[in-house]
Amino acid sequence: MTTKLAASELDLSRFLKPGDRVVFGQACGEPTTLVEALIEQGEAIGGLHAFIATSFSGLFTPESARSFRLSSMGAIGALRSMTKANALDVIPVHVSQVACLIEAGIMPCDVAMIQVSQADAQGNHSCGLISDYVRAALDKARLVIAEVNEQVPYVPGETIPGALIDVAVHVSRAPVEVAPAKIGPTDEAIARHCAEFIGNGAVLQTGVGAVPDAILRLLHDRKDLGVHSGMLGDGLVDLAEAGVLTNARKEIDKGVSINGALIGTRRLYDWAANNPAIRMTPTSYTHDAGTLSRLSRLVTINSALEVDLTGQVNAEQSGASYLGGTGGQVDFVRAGARSPGGASLMVLGSTAKGGSLSKIVTALSGPVTTARTEVDVIVTEYGAARLKGQSLAERAKRLVAIAHPDFREDLSRTAHEIEKRGF
Repeated sequence: MTTKLAASELDLSRFLKPGDRVVFGQACGEPTTLVEALIEQGEAIGGLHAFIATSFSGLFTPESARSFRLSSMGAIGALRSMTKANALDVIPVHVSQVACLIEAGIMPCDVAMIQVSQADAQGNHSCGLISDYVRAALDKARLVIAEVNEQVPYVPGETIPGALIDVAVHVSRAPVEVAPAKIGPTDEAIARHCAEFIGNGAVLQTGVGAVPDAILRLLHDRKDLGVHSGMLGDGLVDLAEAGVLTNARKEIDKGVSINGALIGTRRLYDWAANNPAIRMTPTSYTHDAGTLSRLSRLVTINSALEVDLTGQVNAEQSGASYLGGTGGQVDFVRAGARSPGGASLMVLGSTAKGGSLSKIVTALSGPVTTARTEVDVIVTEYGAARLKGQSLAERAKRLVAIAHPDFREDLSRTAHEIEKRGF
């Protein structure tokens, strides 16, 4: 039987045990009321550990970390301050692997804390703004605590039967929002090069941020675009309202945008509410290689912190600073590169730190997130370098050509050495 509570009545010591492992819903599906309760009450319970893939709420800080030890798949969103303070344990994992690791018990889940919409007439709750690994956590957990938020939209797709919820905390509060990023000249230039790879009928996978938003703005003259993505932002609404996003030419899920996370503002959430043109699905579908292989015009768009002259991509760490994560990049890079009429675009500005540092480099300063064997196209504001099927020497030449002019001479020396050696 489900215990129903108001937020003010929630005493976690009634339900949690010392040493419990908690898994939170992530991103804009973060159950903020439950997070606040665990921050306030967790230290008294003792020995708690929690996992969240990404967070934009700002609730996780080095100070709040005293209540429990937090782990994540990267320093994404508001978690960067946690890594700098050594208050976050980073687990190198693709987001598509999280559910599998939970199911296998490798990433323990004693308590699932999730956010859901109000129930429908059949007693089922929508996962709302996030699907990905939610159901895996719910199925594995000893205890499911759900923040039932009347301001979370009921979005078609994966649902949670009310009978599976042990504790329902009823609230009415605005869910986490992520405002669109400010688009600058560099973003616009990168977007123009990317748009050349996106034709009529293309199926898009993209993240959120300035470059994805800038790309979507350039596609209003296209026809019958589709979406199959791990996350979507407000730019999706513009395409839908312009009649460009129809999903009509997809080999699967015709007429429906497939997605795992809504990361945006109220405008996006209101558009998605009870909208049959979108379906929220777990990572076992959004990131599945077999599913993605059925999309013949899949164009995937992902970002990097730096790329070396052979095409290796680092999307996680810059020197001693952990700034990103693996996310779903590798799954989608591989799928886009292998799609017969598609492409995999890896985007980044050519410089960092006010132009003093090149992001096309001779050697990465951090880990290899995506291997050079998987990379297809690298895009900066200076152009697009097609790397798939090219020799190491040819790759180096093409990457020098899209680096910032201030750094091309130095990079060319290394490219010349690669050419002489052949590797």
